[in-house]
Amino acid sequence: MTAPAADNSAAAPADQRVERMAENYAHCEQLLRTHDRDRWLACMFAPTSARPRLHALYAFSLEIARIRETVSDPMPGEIRMQWWVDAIEGEARGDVRSHPVAAALIDTIRAFSLPRAAFTDLVEARRFDLYDEPMADLKELEAYCGRTASALFRLASIILAEGAEPGGAEAAGYAGVAYALTGLLRSFPWLAARGQIYVPAEILERHGVTPAAALVRPAKPGLVAALADLRALARRRHGEALAHLAAVTPKARAAFAPLACAPLYLLAMERPDYQPFSSRIDVAQWRRQWAIWRFSRKFR
Repeated sequence: MTAPAADNSAAAPADQRVERMAENYAHCEQLLRTHDRDRWLACMFAPTSARPRLHALYAFSLEIARIRETVSDPMPGEIRMQWWVDAIEGEARGDVRSHPVAAALIDTIRAFSLPRAAFTDLVEARRFDLYDEPMADLKELEAYCGRTASALFRLASIILAEGAEPGGAEAAGYAGVAYALTGLLRSFPWLAARGQIYVPAEILERHGVTPAAALVRPAKPGLVAALADLRALARRRHGEALAHLAAVTPKARAAFAPLACAPLYLLAMERPDYQPFSSRIDVAQWRRQWAIWRFSRKFR
């Protein structure tokens, strides 16, 4: 990753540092508003004081998720991911302070003593994205979801609990699998176009399809059945997450608000005209915002 220009923020007056950090958090919010609208909408239902911290958390995840899009082969992607690991583990470098998302993330980690291992584990899990190897089995896929999306639910819960134990680790685990599976299913056309498939090989083979054949148009009946299996799993994990939300301290439950959108997308993928390779799965913003509001009212 090309290092940003040298930064002298550590030597700047306190008011300048505060202003610069505010700009960093504003940058994170804009990234979410543009590229991850559901999480941005969900943040609106969190306390005002916590929103910038959540923006930083989710912007970090977005930056890592988009690395594959910005590189021509895995090696530059590996370098960028290693930069993030180094930034998380050693915050004092000037190029970290001058990167708005990294600076806001480090500030958030320090404010709530968030476990840095959770962030580096997320980066390590995302290294899988740089390559075109298929997921071997369901266990591997759920582990990937756990180290990425589940970690975000857990970390957001800690932020909303102001650094205290929020409870509900199981809820975060199930929620992450439901949320990540839904996202991967929505992204199937785009991922398949670049030669990636996250449907586990064991599920495809159960339906008589190889990972290579699953990427070939038109969609084979076995692929359609395998995708239906994953939607059913996402629904089960969603239900299990809701069943465990009572264990989450009330002030941290807003961390789970993004989960409200998952059933809307799953339902859209169950329409009779759904085509895995061509259907764009989207839901009107007012419906997503309404679902998040209802979720927040029910579980607050």
